[in-house]
Amino acid sequence: MSKGITKKSENHSKWYTDVVTKAELADYGPVKGTMVIRPYGYAIWELVKNEFDNQFKATGHSNAYFPLFIPKSFLSKEAEHVEGFAKECAVVTHSRLMMDENSNSIVVDPTSKLEEEIIVRPTSETVIWHMYKKWINSYRDLPILINQWANVVRWEMRTRLFIRTSEFLWQEGHTAHSTEEEAREETLKILDIYKNVCNTHLAMPVLTGKKTESEKFAGAVDTYCIEAMMGDKRALQAGTSHYLGQNFAKAFDVKFQTKNNTEEYVYASSWGVSTRLIGGIIMVHGDDNGLRLPPSVAPIQVVVVPFFKTDKELELIKNYIGSQLDQLKKENIRIFFDDRDKISPGFKFNEWELKGVPLRLEIGNKEIENNEVTLFRRDLLNKETISIENFSPKIISRLDEIQDNLFSQANNFMNSNIHHVSTYEEFKDIISSGGFVRCGWDGTTETENIIKNETKATIRCIPFNKSLSNIKCIRTGNDAPHEVIFAKAY
Repeated sequence: MSKGITKKSENHSKWYTDVVTKAELADYGPVKGTMVIRPYGYAIWELVKNEFDNQFKATGHSNAYFPLFIPKSFLSKEAEHVEGFAKECAVVTHSRLMMDENSNSIVVDPTSKLEEEIIVRPTSETVIWHMYKKWINSYRDLPILINQWANVVRWEMRTRLFIRTSEFLWQEGHTAHSTEEEAREETLKILDIYKNVCNTHLAMPVLTGKKTESEKFAGAVDTYCIEAMMGDKRALQAGTSHYLGQNFAKAFDVKFQTKNNTEEYVYASSWGVSTRLIGGIIMVHGDDNGLRLPPSVAPIQVVVVPFFKTDKELELIKNYIGSQLDQLKKENIRIFFDDRDKISPGFKFNEWELKGVPLRLEIGNKEIENNEVTLFRRDLLNKETISIENFSPKIISRLDEIQDNLFSQANNFMNSNIHHVSTYEEFKDIISSGGFVRCGWDGTTETENIIKNETKATIRCIPFNKSLSNIKCIRTGNDAPHEVIFAKAY
């Protein structure tokens, strides 16, 4: 089959959309800005989701579910929070439809206007803290460590499949604590989980650090993030973890009785990653042939393409490789045996390369005669023959190699495109051509905004591993209390 994919180097944006749609990851929904996640794309999300879920549960968190609908009055309780989300909120004003007799069409029933408008969840802090007021009375009720897997709606004007849509899937953690120290520890613990899962499971290297005041989550005291570099050298905010202090507890009057019989407001954190991680996987690893999936998140890790003309030949191949595949399945390797007839092997090769299957096994009469299997690696686009003996360990080893290689490639790419500069002209040149710039910033919102307006680059984070030896602000030349990462971002 002809992939029909635009080359990355020619038009990265068109390439990305081609891969998403032609690899059958997602499609456009009927409402502008929405998407349909197709089975193959959703299978990737499930594998990502399950890894995070296991890590959350291993650290004492439990899953719960809160309502999609939030009373408008809840959002007005935390002023900074509502200001940050006000322009993105979808609002429900009526409760039912009716048939219009004159036009014979469905219209909103004007008599069903709600006494209070309802907001479709853009995030769940407000409704969760309404419930926490009911549940928290004493220090004995703390900590509360809750995570939610849900959908949210943010009325985005400019959308891109997976990266930014009006409705998306995510997880949002919401924890309540008796001390600031414990809440801050939780915030950074989750950030470490995000980083580790991205590194080890998604083969996606990330930078960690703190957001500036202008870039932090609305209603947070501090926001921390993981930032990934995409194949076009733009940044993607892959996840955030927020220390909320007592802001939401004060807004919803959530106090607890301390061990000393005094009353104090609860301390809190919130944190989230979303289906934009799938977009990150595509842009970090994909090439001109389509997806290159890390084995850990590949719905199909090994595809078997048999060469046959008759049912007898197909049966011979199945008998040859069947027990070997059964052993792999016992090792929880995800396998698809592509015995579709009337479809050429070449067509199948193109299809599975497009879908990013890490390993392809080719088996025909030649392989059977030589007691071997032809193996194709999607990450390297090369073939090798391996003996059928000790087949299972060899395949598992190759999958591990692919996982490590994809991370190594992405990590080398990111590190080679993080630049230190000495002048603002150098800064602008690199930002214009693509890449991250690590430099000094004088700490003022004014300078941050000037750079953003002049270059469209934003401060992605203030890295934890700072080097503050007599550095100057790249724009003003003033002493810089911060070393930061600037980049254009999705």
